[in-house]
Amino acid sequence: MSRDIFIVSNSVDELGGVTTWSHQMARLFTDRGHRVHIVGIAPVAEEIRQTLPQDLPYAMTTLYEAHPPKARRLRGIKGRLNAPERRRQAARRAKMRAKAEELSELFRAAGPGAVVIVTQVWAMEWVALADTKGLTLIGMSHESFEASQKSTRGDRVRRHYSEVDRLLVLTPEDADLWIRAGMENVGSMPNPLPFMPDSPAPRTEKVVASVGRLAFEKGVDLLLDAWADAAPHHPDWVLRIYGAGVEEATLRAHAAGLGLTDSVQWMGSTDDVLGALRGASVFAQASRAEGFPITLLEAMAAGVPVAAFDCAPGVRAIVEDGEDGLLARLGNTMELAGHLRVLMADRELRDRLGDNAFRSVKRYSSTEITDRWEELFAFLER
Repeated sequence: MSRDIFIVSNSVDELGGVTTWSHQMARLFTDRGHRVHIVGIAPVAEEIRQTLPQDLPYAMTTLYEAHPPKARRLRGIKGRLNAPERRRQAARRAKMRAKAEELSELFRAAGPGAVVIVTQVWAMEWVALADTKGLTLIGMSHESFEASQKSTRGDRVRRHYSEVDRLLVLTPEDADLWIRAGMENVGSMPNPLPFMPDSPAPRTEKVVASVGRLAFEKGVDLLLDAWADAAPHHPDWVLRIYGAGVEEATLRAHAAGLGLTDSVQWMGSTDDVLGALRGASVFAQASRAEGFPITLLEAMAAGVPVAAFDCAPGVRAIVEDGEDGLLARLGNTMELAGHLRVLMADRELRDRLGDNAFRSVKRYSSTEITDRWEELFAFLER
């Protein structure tokens, strides 16, 4: 059946995997005949904003014109006597209720069988204030259980997602951890492949590629440390870093301090990830935390062998160490450097791992994952 599907996120166009996932699923659902509306709570700064196509086949709304002020708890007598802050927080709550009513108006116009998918728990604070009566409500966490416990998001997932029809995480391993932590409505849903080429990359260029936001959690500084160990053994190879973000200046200075100016190429953001990957022979990822990393899926779909930190269950679900990629212990830059060195030195190994990756990653095809979503909608509607 054709449904109204609302995908609600912190923003509609922030650089990163959640935005990529939201727009990919919006297109896949639209192609199935559903009416999709992507809703963002707040806009983002220009330097972390994705450029989206002008002719999107679905609706898109941002509730706030500027980012709302942060919520602050007024603690103790001093907090209670802070009249300006009390007024500011009261105004924030009033604005939240008004914006939640805008969400309610969108939801009330939906037809039977409508679904609301909340991709990030901060956005759920507004959805929780809205009228969702008669709608199927699905909450998502796009990070590992361990990563969420290291921030306030772990407690907020427990608080805001406890009553949704389904909390979806990215792997069965993470779902089990949430269930042990007391959440009873948990399931798992992996990310789909963004693309599936007809053939793997040629793997002829002496290039190691990295794709992702230049942010602390993506560990590009750790990748540079590993590259400083690997690059002298293969002076004819270069590391191409695709991405932008607030850490770029710091990372460039770090690379210069390591003496990597000649072997690291800063490529900026790219709208042609497949083209970037087809121009490489190895893919490297040194993230400190991940959920179900789309960039790993993309590299494997391109047939490029990966060397990555084993930083989350999602990484282990995608990469089988030694079969279709090489995994290093989280933070062990010497081990990651060793994987890079052996991949750069061994063409036969690169081809074997890359071809295996090209075949194995097809289990996450967009058709298969969209079918799973359709089955979940039907199940929750009963």
